[in-house]
Amino acid sequence: MTGAEAAGRLAEEGALDEAMDRYACGDSAAFATIHRALHPRLFSYLARMTASTSAADDLVQETFLRIHRARSTFARGGAVIPWAYAIARNVYTDHARAARLRQTERLPSDPGPDEVDRTAADGEAEAIAAETARVVERVLARLPAAQREAFVLIRYEGLSVQDAAAILGATPTAVKLRAFRAYEALRAELAALEGGGERGRR
Repeated sequence: MTGAEAAGRLAEEGALDEAMDRYACGDSAAFATIHRALHPRLFSYLARMTASTSAADDLVQETFLRIHRARSTFARGGAVIPWAYAIARNVYTDHARAARLRQTERLPSDPGPDEVDRTAADGEAEAIAAETARVVERVLARLPAAQREAFVLIRYEGLSVQDAAAILGATPTAVKLRAFRAYEALRAELAALEGGGERGRR
């Protein structure tokens, strides 16, 4: 990220924090700004965690409902992004707990919204990319929840280790270790996939 990009991101986050301050004080019109900025990020996070875009649709709505209900508890001058992710994480945790109780917890069956278009001209590259996406989602689903959360927040959501640690209620060192272990599991699986592909082409 360039200096200009970093400055732009900080400005956006500052404007978002100000909007949340206004919303917490009763300015309902500020919700549109908050929703527009947070919805894509929270949806992406929840889709990664659940491996289901339909579940993510439901959970992101529940997240914004809880944000609305908890708006008066937002600390004036605070950072809304880690606060909102913490709420989304609680929503996901409740969903996963209920799913386990019903013994119907969903497993990933597709690569998600970023699935490679199977009609692309380069069929071999397309197949490799699609298989890689499936492997990533499969490995993420098998990881311990703590490792999966740390990896998704840092790798896919682009949060700092410090923000991820605040969301997860852990130390930065612990979060780094969890993310590293998740990365190692993914790397091993992808290396095995690549090795299989090489053997298949011989």
